[in-house]
Amino acid sequence: MQLHVLNSPFNEAQVEQLNKLLPTLTESQKIWLTGYLAATQAASVTGNQSSGNTTATNVTPVVEQVISKDVTILFGSQTGNAQGLAEQAGKMLDTKGFNCTVLSMSDFKPKNLKKVENLLILVSTHGEGDPPDNALTFHEFLHGKRAPKLDSLRYSVLSLGDSSYEFFCQTGKEFDQRLEELGGTRLHPRVDCDLDFDEPAAEWIEGVLNGLNEGVTQSTEVLAETATASSVESEFSRTNPFQAEVLENLNLNGRGSNKETRHLELSLEGSGLTYEPGDALGIYPENDPELVHLLLNELNWDSEEIVTVNKQGDVLSLKEALTKHFEITVLTKPLLEQALKLSNHDALRELLSAGKEAELKEYINGRDVLDLVQDFGPWGVSAQEFISILRKMPGRLYSIASSYTANEEEVHLTIGTVRYESHGRNRKGVCSTLCAERLESGDTIPVYIQKNPNFKLPDHSDTPIIMVGPGTGIAPFRAFMQEREETEAEGKSWLFFGDQHFMTDFLYQTEWQQWLKDGVLTKMDVAFSRDSDEKVYVQHRMREQGKELYSWIQEGAVIYICGDEKHMAHDVHETLITIIEHEGQMNREQAEQYLSEMQQQKRYQRDVY
Repeated sequence: MQLHVLNSPFNEAQVEQLNKLLPTLTESQKIWLTGYLAATQAASVTGNQSSGNTTATNVTPVVEQVISKDVTILFGSQTGNAQGLAEQAGKMLDTKGFNCTVLSMSDFKPKNLKKVENLLILVSTHGEGDPPDNALTFHEFLHGKRAPKLDSLRYSVLSLGDSSYEFFCQTGKEFDQRLEELGGTRLHPRVDCDLDFDEPAAEWIEGVLNGLNEGVTQSTEVLAETATASSVESEFSRTNPFQAEVLENLNLNGRGSNKETRHLELSLEGSGLTYEPGDALGIYPENDPELVHLLLNELNWDSEEIVTVNKQGDVLSLKEALTKHFEITVLTKPLLEQALKLSNHDALRELLSAGKEAELKEYINGRDVLDLVQDFGPWGVSAQEFISILRKMPGRLYSIASSYTANEEEVHLTIGTVRYESHGRNRKGVCSTLCAERLESGDTIPVYIQKNPNFKLPDHSDTPIIMVGPGTGIAPFRAFMQEREETEAEGKSWLFFGDQHFMTDFLYQTEWQQWLKDGVLTKMDVAFSRDSDEKVYVQHRMREQGKELYSWIQEGAVIYICGDEKHMAHDVHETLITIIEHEGQMNREQAEQYLSEMQQQKRYQRDVY
């Protein structure tokens, strides 16, 4: 809109100046200017009323800063936790009068960053200090030469991680530091969350609200109530798990296999819980009774002593607390630092000293709380003091191996049993050996649904899909096939599966063969690494089929990867780049960009761990 001299109180020179200025103003600047003019007018009226003067030339108005109500919330999430918290924060801030835009970092246009005035970052750290897949492009942009100066930005970061990893919350720390380097101002300090993130996340949201309101106090209880009321679909959740009955518990591997893979079927009847293919199920396991017994004996404590297990004042017997409530199979640097305060052991102090990072990492790997107790005693403390340094038992997430459409009020899992020897003692995976050794039909186990919007079937059923899932990575693809069979999807599908031996380790073999026969599955390539002199893996089969695989990609196929990130997923990623480079006649950089664009378009999705 242009001002004109004829319909305004301004002369020609003033109109020209205003027409140059107005289009350049942001919404916040326009709001500020409106407030400034209103304050000037108010001051003028007050001055006239008090002194009887006809002008306001001697009055200097006091103008309050107008706080922008626009808030951009960006999340980087691999398993869905950061996304869930971002959506929760957005709903809460909306109820407080803010205008929130909640986006995945992969859906945010980086060039718009310089227009943002209030930015909230919620991001997890994946693998060895890496950003999650949907944060990679934004992370690269922000740390590159094209990142803009952000002098007018106010921001805060909530970082999710696992303190058992060396680079705890690394991605969040990098975002926080980089935004500061670009000129941004923190409206609330970064908060780093471990696996038990509910309380620190609620406190962060409260702090952010205070920062946005410049000190207006809000009640944490109100925030919690608002968040809960706006997000609850079932009464059961991560903080209130459902006791699911075990319907079936089978070993999928044949006699003589080096592996034990459990197929678990659980009832969700009466829970109100639902899920989609690609989602995960969380299980709260119990520790191995033998390990709990050894720990109690080593510390010479009474197993029936009553201890307080949380801030709410809940109490349990010591044995029950160590069995059900606390993690005792994993060591972390924060745990060792707390332990030093209790034992004051010289060797532990030396291990935690500067310059000993490599030795500390080596010590932590493959050891547990029993090792800590044995190596750095004596422990002249009470049971209550000792358990206060332990981390709450986190849920274990497993990719769901069933379609809810095909198995209403049931959920199926594929769980590889973890057993190994380390530092002279046999070790067991907490949840996997519970399922393998102590969980029977009719028993119940606490579970919750973990939504994973970053690993989903295409919106259009005629879209081709390519699935790569060796070992237990087959789980979500069983769910995909069940869903596509039920919905009579028309798109082509191709599975790459691998394991050790064809005779003993071909998981769900008869089901895959039936889907091939019925046309639900179009094509399948398998790799059994121990059945030949030279080990063959899924990436080798992909290279062999490179020409056709690239043809499917050109047709719009979506590629899904599920399994071990450090080795398999990395090798498959490199293989895809090589195939695209060769078959698409590109150089390495172009092939990498091509795959990155597929990821941005959600045509390359990974569920890796």
